[in-house]
Amino acid sequence: MIIDTHAHYDDEQFDADREALLGMMQENGIGKIVNASAAISSWDSVIELTRRYPFVYGMIGVHPDEVGGLDEEKLFRMEQLLKEEKIVAVGEIGLDYYWDQESHDVQKKWFVRQLELAEKLGKPVNIHSRDAAADTMEIMREYGKRLRGIIHCYSYSPEMAAEYVKMGYSIGIGGVVTFKNGRKLKETVQEVPIESLVLETDCPYLSPEPNRGKRNSSLNLKYVAATIAELKGITPEEVIQITSENAERIYGI
Repeated sequence: MIIDTHAHYDDEQFDADREALLGMMQENGIGKIVNASAAISSWDSVIELTRRYPFVYGMIGVHPDEVGGLDEEKLFRMEQLLKEEKIVAVGEIGLDYYWDQESHDVQKKWFVRQLELAEKLGKPVNIHSRDAAADTMEIMREYGKRLRGIIHCYSYSPEMAAEYVKMGYSIGIGGVVTFKNGRKLKETVQEVPIESLVLETDCPYLSPEPNRGKRNSSLNLKYVAATIAELKGITPEEVIQITSENAERIYGI
């Protein structure tokens, strides 16, 4: 059974058919889903999903585009929510210099604080990094060296992926690996051991081929698994089994 290590089923794009869609998952080979929170406003929705669906787990965190809304009071509430039974990670957290919605200093401050919170609670982390390779690595080397987790939606070089793997992190692989212009990610998949890869959607975004441009869901992960299998020279079933074991180990689920 496939594990989707990073989804956003609390997103409004699922409002019309969320229940029906999630009701189809297990019969279609999706064993577990870990739903990430991005904004503070999504925390309660994520908790609700984990309570309603036995196979849905959650993360609590604040995406770098949203950290301007964080303060000490909200960080304290975040700490309390991270103690909920089915909240398995701090995420998604990190740096995003593509959208630049918050200053780099503000992003770095709250990235570090959330990493420190993860260490305090013994939780894994789910890391978002876009156009911020050097700063993310610098912070991770200092504040993430005693943690475990996933580098989500990986978009940098195979060499940097190898550095993260040496630090004990896994690399999140989603729909981009199926794109014709996804050469760098394909190279990363070839270089990184399968024991350090996990499957993810980031749904409703980043649908793989042949559904690129449409709303994404965990049902599309079979296409990601097939592409990884082709790149690794193994079967899709082996990819699903190993990446699911990896996800269960990281998240403790």
